[in-house]
Amino acid sequence: MAFDGVFLHQVVKQLQPLIGKRINKIYLISDTEILFIIKGYQSFQLIISAHSVYNRIHLTDRSYPTRLSPSNFIILLRKYAEGGIIRSITQAGLDRYLTIEVDSKDKIGDKMNVEIYVELMGKYANVILVKDNKIIDALKHIPPFENTIRTIQPGARFIVTAPQKNKLNPFEIDDVDIEDNLTKKLVGFSPLLSNEVSYRMQSQSYHQIMQEIKESTSLYLTTINEEEYFHCIALTHLSDEHQRFDICEGLDYLYFKKEERERIRQITGDVFKFTRREINKLTKKIDNLLISLEEALDCDKYRHYGDLIFANLDKIKKGMKSVTLADFEDNLITIPLDEKLDGKGNGKKHFNKYRKLSTGQKYINEQIELTRENLEYFQLIQQQLERADFNTAAEIRQELENNNYLKPKTRRQRTKKPVEPNYTRLQYKDKIILIGKNNIQNEFITFKKSNRFDYWFHVRDGSGAHVIINTANPNEDEIRFCAMLAAYFSKNRHSSSIPVNYTLIKNLKKIPNSKIGKLILKEYKTIYINVDEEKINAYL
Repeated sequence: MAFDGVFLHQVVKQLQPLIGKRINKIYLISDTEILFIIKGYQSFQLIISAHSVYNRIHLTDRSYPTRLSPSNFIILLRKYAEGGIIRSITQAGLDRYLTIEVDSKDKIGDKMNVEIYVELMGKYANVILVKDNKIIDALKHIPPFENTIRTIQPGARFIVTAPQKNKLNPFEIDDVDIEDNLTKKLVGFSPLLSNEVSYRMQSQSYHQIMQEIKESTSLYLTTINEEEYFHCIALTHLSDEHQRFDICEGLDYLYFKKEERERIRQITGDVFKFTRREINKLTKKIDNLLISLEEALDCDKYRHYGDLIFANLDKIKKGMKSVTLADFEDNLITIPLDEKLDGKGNGKKHFNKYRKLSTGQKYINEQIELTRENLEYFQLIQQQLERADFNTAAEIRQELENNNYLKPKTRRQRTKKPVEPNYTRLQYKDKIILIGKNNIQNEFITFKKSNRFDYWFHVRDGSGAHVIINTANPNEDEIRFCAMLAAYFSKNRHSSSIPVNYTLIKNLKKIPNSKIGKLILKEYKTIYINVDEEKINAYL
């Protein structure tokens, strides 16, 4: 990666069309990401990330999930900047921070000017709202005891990051020595760019290279051993092969999936811990129940002990810890005793244990069945989380909150209308196929979105996605593709000859008082299928 000062210089050029446009809406995407909706003759989406690794700023066309409950910083950002006009977007020299100046109005309509400082400096990345040189708020606070130079707290005086001294602006000089350490000599030069410029200077002039950088509107991506490197010129010192994007498009391509994993981690970190804890607890409970069941199945032994004790009361006294008696077939049996009890007391104690274990068998079996069902549920939740996108992960968390397994992270807000679950909808030739990737989605597409004469697919004897095709007469190719999808979205995806059941929706029935997504099949057929991931990825 190389989001250095020179690259930011080129990004800022892409942001100039925002000048004179109105900030219409401001949303929080994650703990470190903010989305600005900016409108003029056309609409723009501006994303700013203060993530310690993925910090950046660029325009985006992607649809980002936004949080219903804004942070305090977003509330203040909306108060001071929403509805305002962007007056300028400027970079401080070639350092990795820029200023967005906004002309806005206060509650009574008086004009006010605010600045949004975007600092893209690795772990120190931040977004700071400033008015009249005082900090209104910031995405990340730095109290006085943590930094003797800059305090980032509401009400503190804002101190602009000190510019890099003793470095030259690479666009304002005519040449450099090929032997120079350009990172130390030139402002805005990362080691990656320095290496590329030095390499190119073997066959090009410094002026030609800088002119190409200055005129570039592209992002060049080079991938080596799954490591990604990019800049606004091709990184020929690494490889002759590269992908080329428009700058903002390339940043979206690079960071969207990476940041999505981070967003998922933010909302599901405690969910993973909870499910792992429940799985461990339920696994131990089943082990203990099986031990209890084994003992309960051996309950006749205690009745036999009681019979022998009552037949030999004269041989048993208080204080004895055990007694060896001949049974009714002349076999010697050693019986444990309670030394505090006499013969009758010990006989009754063994009979009571026999009755308790005998009647407890049914209860233990019921507990084993219930515990196994709960274990399968949390194993399914964990499996769904491992492959979830942000919206699917959010729905899984919502399901656990609804079932009182987790406390809500934030106070729920009323919505104007129910939002459909984030199920997958794809077109296969002339048919529509629906895929549910968590319990909420499975329940929705199966019982609310489908027709009773649509066909339903699910991996046999395992957990996975519900797959539905909107036809009562699927042909063999459609059956095989839907079965492949059901196998792909299951824990058996890497197996071969995976059994998948399929039937009409009308043959499905919800199990009363069961967890969401559970159902029984009246009639069904089974197909055995291998997963062709290349074919599936062509449609997803």
